[in-house]
Amino acid sequence: MSQIILGKTGICVNKNGFGALPIQRISKEEAKLLLTKAYDNGINFYDTARFYTDSEEKIGYALSHVREKIYIASKTMADNVKGFWEQLNTSLSLLKTDYLDIYQFHNPSFCPKPNDGTGLYEAMLEAKDKGMIRHIGITNHRIKIALEAAESGLYETIQFPFSYLASNEEIELVNKCKEYGIGFIAMKALSGGLISNSAAAYAYLAQYDNVLPIWGIQKEKELDEFISYVKNPPVLNKELSEIIELDKKELCADFCRGCGYCMPCPANIDIPNSARMSLMIRRAPTSIYLNEEWQEKMKRIDECINCNHCKNHCPYGLDTPKILKRNWKDYKQFI
Repeated sequence: MSQIILGKTGICVNKNGFGALPIQRISKEEAKLLLTKAYDNGINFYDTARFYTDSEEKIGYALSHVREKIYIASKTMADNVKGFWEQLNTSLSLLKTDYLDIYQFHNPSFCPKPNDGTGLYEAMLEAKDKGMIRHIGITNHRIKIALEAAESGLYETIQFPFSYLASNEEIELVNKCKEYGIGFIAMKALSGGLISNSAAAYAYLAQYDNVLPIWGIQKEKELDEFISYVKNPPVLNKELSEIIELDKKELCADFCRGCGYCMPCPANIDIPNSARMSLMIRRAPTSIYLNEEWQEKMKRIDECINCNHCKNHCPYGLDTPKILKRNWKDYKQFI
């Protein structure tokens, strides 16, 4: 079984991490089935967040009886000390535990530090002193903030999007984390669903012995794929390398990663999916995106009020309204 040690934390886990954002979309019993099966097959790292509606509650419901045998990472989006403590206590209660293995600042617009005026990092230290959390982490979608966090020496783990579509700067971040002994947790390892070959994704990330990928799992067949890789890990052979190179040519451009920080949209446009539609209709069965429901959703792009909320909140600096219009035009032509 492939194991990874998360930097100086000393946390040793299966290289398959369970990303628990998607389980908020399924029932409590369906989530219990997935989480239990993951645990029974050696997956022992679970990533969630207070922001993920009932994800924490479902983990607590399914896995509280094996709490000492798993690692749980959660996150707070609080921008003040009062909110920090409220969210931490809520997370602990829902997860049915008295501590978190890793507590992370959830995609902040700055890198929290001591004496920055917010009191947030000081709250993290206090929570750690009280035994409520064991390690301090940060997640982000902005390479500048992630690099600042790595160089600050304040964080034990950094969670950042990382896949075989990574830029040289993003690979530099991974290497820097290894150099500094910071655990690197890779989100968006399938690039928000644009990467359809999980074997290629797994084999690419297996090259990095300091990277823990967390796979967003919602269906049992998805879980089965990653469980199969525990005993039979895919090898980065010529076939998978060719798939990766083809995807890089098609996807490494001005594309939406589907992170969702542009939402909600005043015009009720499903931005994360609509802004990637040109890619999705060519990489998934047409029945999924060419039905009446999606034609209606895509038509909402005509109702864009050009408020630039999405553009101003995109951590990748994309001109989202322009990308939406381009995808809508292509979608109509494709039909």
